[in-house]
Amino acid sequence: MAKMQRVLALYDTPPADGRVICVDEFGPLNLMARKGKAWGPVRPPRRLRATYNRYGGVRHMLAALDLATGKLYYRIRPRKRWREFLGLLKALRTHWPEENLYVVLDNFSPHKHAKIHVWAADNDVELVFLPTYGSWLNWIESEFAALRCFALNGTDHRSHDEQNAAIASYVRWRNARAKPKTNFAPDSPVRKWTNYPAWAA
Repeated sequence: MAKMQRVLALYDTPPADGRVICVDEFGPLNLMARKGKAWGPVRPPRRLRATYNRYGGVRHMLAALDLATGKLYYRIRPRKRWREFLGLLKALRTHWPEENLYVVLDNFSPHKHAKIHVWAADNDVELVFLPTYGSWLNWIESEFAALRCFALNGTDHRSHDEQNAAIASYVRWRNARAKPKTNFAPDSPVRKWTNYPAWAA
């Protein structure tokens, strides 16, 4: 319960001395045909490849959602180890050098690496971990659903450069229309629970 209440408190009343950032990984980004909805063509519909290969490997998106502006920041990397995660944190620290950062994140093992904790403690970054099975509390999850719908569904990219360009185009469009994130799940029953399950502790 304490972890959930901490996250909800940050969402409802962001600290005056910094900003709240939701962080997570999205992927793996395969080069594969993805089904999706589109306007029905006059001609016969395009057919999707039945199979695909991974000759080009996969990519992973490490992303951060700034609740104060609603903007999405990201980087795409071949792997998602603690080193890549630390690189994202350093980029966020550089973007807001004078503010404390409250980073909401899940319990993925690279997030808990000892070097991550040491760096965060030395750089005014508080790591706010979600409760177990509480990924729905991470506000960035809804952004991933939108990214999948608008940038990936119905595509069949043949290179990572092509796929990355589609993602970048969507994020630019989205950030140009971003608004501050407020009122997280205001009508959700979780805000009224009195008997919390064990995983919320």
